[in-house]
Amino acid sequence: MAAEAPPSPTRPEPAELEANHDEKELSAPSSNDLKPEPNDDPEPAPPAPLPAQEYEWVTGWKLFMIMTAVTLVALLMLLDTSIVVTAIPRITSQFHSLADVGWYGSAYQLACAALQPLTGRIYMNLDAKRTFMGFFFVFEVGSLICAVSTSSKMLIVGRAIAGMGTSGILNGAFTIISGCVPMSRRPTILGLVMGVSQVGLAAGPLIGGALTEYTTWRWCFYINIPIGGLVAILLAFVRIPEQIPMAKFTSAIRTLPPKLDLIGFALFAPAAIELLLALQYGGNQFTWHSSQVIGLFCGAGVTFIAFLAWDYYKGDAAMIPFSMIRRKIVWSSSLAYGLLMGQIFCASYYLPIYFQGVKGASPTMSGVYVLPSILAHLFVALVSGKIVERVGYYLPIIVVSAAGMAIANGLLSTLAPHTSTGKWIGYQIILGAARGLGLQVPIIAVQNVLPPPQIPVATALVMFSQTFAGALFLSFSDTIFTNSLSTLVPQYAPNVDPQTIINAGATGFRSDLSGSDLANVVIAYAKSVDRVFYLTTGMACGCFFFSWAMGWKDIRKKNTVSKA
Repeated sequence: MAAEAPPSPTRPEPAELEANHDEKELSAPSSNDLKPEPNDDPEPAPPAPLPAQEYEWVTGWKLFMIMTAVTLVALLMLLDTSIVVTAIPRITSQFHSLADVGWYGSAYQLACAALQPLTGRIYMNLDAKRTFMGFFFVFEVGSLICAVSTSSKMLIVGRAIAGMGTSGILNGAFTIISGCVPMSRRPTILGLVMGVSQVGLAAGPLIGGALTEYTTWRWCFYINIPIGGLVAILLAFVRIPEQIPMAKFTSAIRTLPPKLDLIGFALFAPAAIELLLALQYGGNQFTWHSSQVIGLFCGAGVTFIAFLAWDYYKGDAAMIPFSMIRRKIVWSSSLAYGLLMGQIFCASYYLPIYFQGVKGASPTMSGVYVLPSILAHLFVALVSGKIVERVGYYLPIIVVSAAGMAIANGLLSTLAPHTSTGKWIGYQIILGAARGLGLQVPIIAVQNVLPPPQIPVATALVMFSQTFAGALFLSFSDTIFTNSLSTLVPQYAPNVDPQTIINAGATGFRSDLSGSDLANVVIAYAKSVDRVFYLTTGMACGCFFFSWAMGWKDIRKKNTVSKA
């Protein structure tokens, strides 16, 4: 009989405590097997998990209700991510804030990324259902602030608050899924939940375009309130199981702060914000060699070094443990996933700008025009979990996905004012299918290769890479786009002030220009969008490169674990 595993601070899966989930197969347990690996994360002993023989996986109607509730929340979150895409050109025109385009996405992503490493530890110590609903409530408050915003700055603040709520939604969803189904069923369930939730991405641009054109862009945020109320009612009547006995919520809240690396968070968040501010201001409000930009870069570097020193001092109790980052499967999955999601966000923001600014499409039609990529993404994402299970090896799946994304983004970088409909539809289909194929692979990889005690921390790191990369590369793309307009508009339209074009927004300049000046500015707009797709092409190539480090692991061997 296999040796009993020691207690873990994470949420180990009772049916898998006796299974081998490390990166090597053990034929029989020995005394060495009972010793923790150097990369494990020992911490003060938490409540012991339920013994395998006392734990039953969730099945039937109860499982259906839980998965429905989790999926609806994830769907609403992704709807909020994409519904604003087609509204951004109209928002920039109303607030005269084209230079803030990157902030509408990066503020959301940065707030989410800053809190992401903490959410895993929060779910470790608090009731999953209440914590999940708490994060969802914060998300709803942020949506309300966005809906009533009277300035671009207020809208950015609302997006940041919504991002804070989002930070715990996907982590909570993965925590709930791991407590409901065994590893043998998890790739399929995970694929279904993530795939169905992608309907939010598919419907978001079309709904956002229709609301923006026929009512107001504010309904892109108001719509979250009634839908969120329905979701809250559904969750209120669903019991989410806990694998680890939890203390009362009130007492757990009182004892939570010492268990979180709040000093590490206080060092990391300013470093990230200073870096993003430097990238946002460079070439826009200030020159790259200005004291403000250089000071922000220096401040970010010094603060980050202080964070690394503190992280090393805290060891495995740190917000982002070095022992976890050193695991090859973790850093490779995190980098690949971050680059994959970063190019998804950039493409989602700048394709509508191309259709509205270059093609002159309405917000509704620009939402229709981006459907080829999103529908292809949705279809492939729904079946990718089964594809991984059938193939057995996730490495070829993510490699093919990254190669397809590189090709598609390279093709999109050739978009011009007169690009034919057939071409931009075909390019988007390739892009959507490629990214849908690889979307779930890094998460499946860490959950199938790592031992159960390490899965929650690793998953939090993978999700952190997604949100931080989204914030970082949206800022990069905004800098590239605005700087490109500043240099290309004088070349193609010498009589037009480039700053006027930037301030007018993606649709406003069309009402101020005519004749050859308009045609030439449109060319400059198209070439500026192309330069953003140079960036996304490089990101896809980086994803292809780092994916090879994820290793050849046959997940079908993991599907033979015993059940309680």
